[in-house]
Amino acid sequence: MATKVYIVYYSMYGHVEKLAEEIKKGASTVEGVEAKMWQVPETLPEEVLGKMGAPPKSDVPIITPNELAEADGIIFGFPTRFGMMAAQFKAFLDATGGLWRAQQLAGKPAGIFFSTGSQGGGQETTPLTAITQLVHHGMIFVPIGYTFGAGMFEMEKVKGGSPYGAGTYAGDGSRFPSELELEQAFHQGKYFAGIAKKFKSSS
Repeated sequence: MATKVYIVYYSMYGHVEKLAEEIKKGASTVEGVEAKMWQVPETLPEEVLGKMGAPPKSDVPIITPNELAEADGIIFGFPTRFGMMAAQFKAFLDATGGLWRAQQLAGKPAGIFFSTGSQGGGQETTPLTAITQLVHHGMIFVPIGYTFGAGMFEMEKVKGGSPYGAGTYAGDGSRFPSELELEQAFHQGKYFAGIAKKFKSSS
């Protein structure tokens, strides 16, 4: 059976979704891996989203908490809000109490990717504070470390991401992931999928 890798994310303006698409492409290059994108439910009313200038959501399916248990590995993606994950994603994770009680996610590999507004906006604190969610579920955090190679040391161009995972800077919303940031996301998907496949075959 194929190794199922779920890319589960929340994206208000599309930045995180762009990274998710590349992560899926990277994961799909690993033989025997089936990668699928999922969105978490929106918690804000359409009226509020409209005032915030948020575009309509894509047609990527909405996931329910129990569907997480079907995956062999999960990569979670979200924008930052004051250095931590957006409330929409936290609300989704708060609804996983049933999975936690049964420890249905325990032992599953998990990765993180993210978007922040600026260089000091949470490229490390956002994933770092999110790890607590994985710990309580008994999941195994899989960072990318410095496996992306020279791209991790880029100093001439603005580049999001960290050893925790792929990332981007949204700025005022007009900046979308750069070529290098998308390459890092692709790498994370491929790297994570390979590890998820090994975990499944050894279990």
